[in-house]
Amino acid sequence: MSLQDFFDSTWGQIATVAVIVILFATILWTGRGKKADAKALAVSALLVALAIILNQIVFFKMPQGGSVTAFSMVPIVLCAYFFGVRRGLMAGMCVGLLNLIFSPYVIHPVQLLLDYPLAFGALALGGFLASGKYGLVKSYVVGVLCRYICAVLSGVIFFGAYAPEGFSALTWSLWYNITYLAAEGIISAIILATPPVRKLFMNLKSQLDNN
Repeated sequence: MSLQDFFDSTWGQIATVAVIVILFATILWTGRGKKADAKALAVSALLVALAIILNQIVFFKMPQGGSVTAFSMVPIVLCAYFFGVRRGLMAGMCVGLLNLIFSPYVIHPVQLLLDYPLAFGALALGGFLASGKYGLVKSYVVGVLCRYICAVLSGVIFFGAYAPEGFSALTWSLWYNITYLAAEGIISAIILATPPVRKLFMNLKSQLDNN
């Protein structure tokens, strides 16, 4: 049985769900003993669900994978912004694994990691820059860049054969992946930087930190 067949199968989906449950348990137990644990779990679950819903709203789909969606990367970045990189990373990996259930395309274990849990988990890495007036915008830009790196690596290693004439595997992967990630990323960053939106999320972060 190939990896694609496994993740298309019921057992493959059950295994993926089991990993997602473990990741959510990790979100709950991270920093165990703090009052915010249950709230962090509940808000993280809502953000994961929102990311999946927004990911289904596709404005433009690339012919070899990748698409411009309705701000589907924002909820993962928000999770890291609100609760820290570790919890954001777990939430992002959950989103990646849920996408694996809905639309699996697997040719190699490393490609699976790069295109699903690592790619979406990487969006949380910008959470290290969450402080300050434009902390969310900085977190988002760095998170999208980290996801872009995962996409480029996957493209170079596993999809270089699709590079058209005149492109190397690296140059094609760099160009191909930036077309859809930059389009969604720039629009989202502009919206997040507007004063009403920025202040809204700063206030929410402050309330979550204080409760």
